[in-house]
Amino acid sequence: MLLKHPFWQHHNKRIELWRSKVIKQKLEYIHNNLVKSGFVTNPIAWKYSSARNFQDDPTVIKTDAMGFMG
Repeated sequence: MLLKHPFWQHHNKRIELWRSKVIKQKLEYIHNNLVKSGFVTNPIAWKYSSARNFQDDPTVIKTDAMGFMG
């Protein structure tokens, strides 16, 4: 069955995360996608978002100081 609107995109590109600034930029992009899409008004409102970890609320996902899952 071929879906009209597939869930996964096939044109993903690898991005080298080589500086803290780039890592922070990508995390903010990921967290704000939920807001931009209209699912929530604040990234920390999404139950499974790691944005909560940056608000000192590690209730769902444990991350280290840089935001990586540990």
